[in-house]
Amino acid sequence: MSRENRRVRRSTTAAAALLASAGAAMAQDKGAVLPGQPHDWQITLQEALSPIEAQIHWFSDYTLAFIVPIVILVAGLLGWCIYKYRASVNPTPSRTSHNTTIEVIWTIAPVIILLFIAVPSFQLLTAQYNPPREPELTVKATGYQWYWNYEYQPVSQSQEAKEQPVSFDSYPLAQLTDSVADQDAAAEAKGSLKEYPRLLAVDNELVVPIDTVVRILSTSGDVIHSFALPSMGVKVDAVPGRLNEYWFEANREGIFYGQCSELCGQNHANMPIALRVVSKQQFANWYKAAGSDLDNANKQLTAAVKAADGAKVAAR
Repeated sequence: MSRENRRVRRSTTAAAALLASAGAAMAQDKGAVLPGQPHDWQITLQEALSPIEAQIHWFSDYTLAFIVPIVILVAGLLGWCIYKYRASVNPTPSRTSHNTTIEVIWTIAPVIILLFIAVPSFQLLTAQYNPPREPELTVKATGYQWYWNYEYQPVSQSQEAKEQPVSFDSYPLAQLTDSVADQDAAAEAKGSLKEYPRLLAVDNELVVPIDTVVRILSTSGDVIHSFALPSMGVKVDAVPGRLNEYWFEANREGIFYGQCSELCGQNHANMPIALRVVSKQQFANWYKAAGSDLDNANKQLTAAVKAADGAKVAAR
């Protein structure tokens, strides 16, 4: 083997090792990100954590099966026309103005394709506004510049329950302080930056129980906002003077994030949504205490979640 070949081989090996280590680092970083959070190099939808989002994923892949062949066909036809009928080999262009066969094809083919897309699209749209059963929990989410207010409908209609109404504001930690160091400190005080990422963490999360149909009533107190939780398949406008209804059913416990998805002013990018999904018993305990002392209820809930997570790890 010549000296030049050895040099090329060493360079190729080093490049391959560098790419492999970079890929491993990216995979490790991706694996470190909790579900329901965006991550670096993400080009697909967030992980589906609700039945509706799973259907949205399926529909996305389904439409992609039509889009990719169409893009390849159109690009191929353009390339073929550019090469075949370039001025150097076709100095006298055709003056044909009508071709019945071609016009029939490009009229009928798109109609058929659109029908194949429209039918599952309408089915998905119907499912998004028709829950599989009666909602078990209703929360009114009101958008303000630039935070959210959550108001729970009483879980129990019994007169003996005497439940205190649960209503609170949810401010982003980033809005509470302009200092990055203070934001990190606030996140670390709650848990960790991994669980409470900067620009997404809030002081009071929206708490719901797992495997429960939750009705969201979305509105606004000032300008148009949009309540969006990508991993749950939720995106509904919050319009002043109007109630928009949506639903979701979380199938995994944890903290999941979204953001206002309608340009609503200077701090639009600083208006996150944090959803904490817990067990039904943990939610019942939290709801009972939150009406009178929200801070203490949140602390007790966090302690209960950590204890349950520790028990799961120990059981493994």
